[in-house]
Amino acid sequence: MKNRLAALLLALSAACGGGSSATPASPSPTPTTPVTAACGTLGAASASIAIVNGAECSTTNTPVVLLNLKDADGQQLGSCSGTIIAPRAILTAAHCLPGTTASIKIFLGTGAEIVAKSFAPHPSYRDSDNTSFDVGVVLTADDLGRAPMALLLSRDARVGETAVIAGWGKDQTQIAATLRAGSAIITVVSSLTLQTQFTNNLSSTCQGDSGGPLLLSEGGVWSIGGVISANSTLACSFGANFYANLRNPDISSFILARVPDAARK
Repeated sequence: MKNRLAALLLALSAACGGGSSATPASPSPTPTTPVTAACGTLGAASASIAIVNGAECSTTNTPVVLLNLKDADGQQLGSCSGTIIAPRAILTAAHCLPGTTASIKIFLGTGAEIVAKSFAPHPSYRDSDNTSFDVGVVLTADDLGRAPMALLLSRDARVGETAVIAGWGKDQTQIAATLRAGSAIITVVSSLTLQTQFTNNLSSTCQGDSGGPLLLSEGGVWSIGGVISANSTLACSFGANFYANLRNPDISSFILARVPDAARK
């Protein structure tokens, strides 16, 4: 995940609020889905408490995958997370797909990496306003063999509700490239972004988690409500986390135009 300067992100989050912003709420002291149960929302078991304040998850059958970004010479540019949303499609963040990216290799947690067929960031995404429209789609030539995670398009996120965040980024010991999940509380809902706030008993995103899912429960099913975008600070152990809001019509139409068979809730 790209780090952003705190002052820039605070300005961006205020600009993105618009008339649809909800009033921030103090995080609940205890999420309804505890950190130790977060991996279960991915169809995976947790191995240990390690995302920051998260649980390490089994990679067997999970739809959350690791994306290794390569330049034209095949050199590593960085890594991000993504979520399988259709047999041959992965949802990620737009900032994970800069113009210098020549190819992407997908790691499911086991087996050989899979080379992406194509990838595209949202056309309205800009580095200068990097929490707006921060979504992208990666397509493959063959089925990925994992059950897709549904997009939550039937309702808005709610301030105060529990969310689960997941990704392959760093934990509090700076160890990366391990799938982890954690619990958070929605603190702000705007037309373009969602926010959560790190506390001692809640989780936070970190470098490498970008593009991973923010999951919300609807009708007993966990579905993708947002895409991990940025932190408000250079550190991961305090501050706000920002997510692209999939309920934004420009964001959802971009995704569905490229992935018409995307699972949805």
